[in-house]
Amino acid sequence: MGISENIANIKKQIPSNIKLIAVSKTRTVSEIQEAYNTGVILFGENKALELAEKHKLLPYDIDWHFIGHLQTNKVKYIAPFINLIHSIDSIKILTEINKEAKSNKRIIDCLLEFYIASEETKFGLELDDARQILNSPEFRQMENIRIAGVMGMASFTDDMSIVRTEFKQLKKYFEVIKSEYFQNDDNFKEISMGMTNDYLIAIEEGSTMIRIGTAIFS
Repeated sequence: MGISENIANIKKQIPSNIKLIAVSKTRTVSEIQEAYNTGVILFGENKALELAEKHKLLPYDIDWHFIGHLQTNKVKYIAPFINLIHSIDSIKILTEINKEAKSNKRIIDCLLEFYIASEETKFGLELDDARQILNSPEFRQMENIRIAGVMGMASFTDDMSIVRTEFKQLKKYFEVIKSEYFQNDDNFKEISMGMTNDYLIAIEEGSTMIRIGTAIFS
């Protein structure tokens, strides 16, 4: 099947309120355009320079999301247009995003990335790490970023019971952070979890946005 058929099949399976992010990293401009032509406007990339180039070549109403680990020296390339950064794992990267957002006279939405996988992974916060960030004087002075929710990546495994448990954990982290820091903030509402192999389970466990690449583009 082609890209348009793949997207149609996914949309049949998910509730209308779930945000579908087409993960377009490594995909060509023509492939992204084809997905866009079906009505998808949310696209996720994980390399800042590649994203900046695609942004120049594709429709300007695309809602770009950054879903990979973001280096501080690359923030400037996406700050003028990025809609949501999913991968906040330190006060250092938040500080840089806030600085570049201010330079561009923007407020950039961000998600706190939590470490939920049972396997080794390089990035992601523990709950206490997130509290440290949100309690810090540096964070309280930031006026050009907005924390919009949480993100997590489940273990790469065929055991869906493990995946489900990890998604439940991310939902708990969301609820704790919401109650402790954002109880009256309607902007804090997103749970970014679920990919090609596990998005239906993620939705059952409370995901509000799923990140789908392989099931769309292959």
